[in-house]
Amino acid sequence: MGTITALEVQKRNKQRVNLYIDDEFAFGISLIEAAKLRKGQVLSEAEIAALRGEDAVLQAVDRAANFLSFRPRSAQEVRRNLAEKDMPPEIIEAALTRLTAMGYVDDDAFARYWAQNRGEFKPLSKKALRYELKQKGVADSVIDEALDSLDETEQAYKAAQSQTRKLRRLNRRDFRTKLAAFLQRRGFSYSTTREVVDRLCDELEAEDPAYFNLDTTDDEE
Repeated sequence: MGTITALEVQKRNKQRVNLYIDDEFAFGISLIEAAKLRKGQVLSEAEIAALRGEDAVLQAVDRAANFLSFRPRSAQEVRRNLAEKDMPPEIIEAALTRLTAMGYVDDDAFARYWAQNRGEFKPLSKKALRYELKQKGVADSVIDEALDSLDETEQAYKAAQSQTRKLRRLNRRDFRTKLAAFLQRRGFSYSTTREVVDRLCDELEAEDPAYFNLDTTDDEE
């Protein structure tokens, strides 16, 4: 047991309070938790342990919130980030439970965000997206749902369009070869790649018959 002898707001962080028990510094707590206490209050060992534990969870939540401020994260990404800060597993799990309840961590929403973001800025195949999401600790069932409505051919077409300017002065054969290699690096299958390359080549030539340098013989695959 111990008696609270002082509660002092920290100079460097006005949201934290130093707790003194029996005239000795015990530990820091949040301003919100400190508001529940008073000088002269007697605390049992269990109450002191509960205060320590609650403060540890709140600090983990604060650190995770900062990590989440840059972009959405999967639960496993948050778990790994907190573990790197040497936080105990039980504190990490308690913080994740709280963050999930508040809606800050949601693997379903994260998987949808990731697929949509990739579709807009770096279109990938379902296979490649699945790999990325699994690396982030997202469950297979969640990945399946997030990718269910994804049109892989359209994703490949968007990815291919981003390369047309870079490949413009190539003859048709080299254009096809380089574009196909690019799409396959993005994880698209041979059949999808061929379909998209055919489609894009036909569209480019229909729009501009001189798009390709036709000096080199063009043997179709």
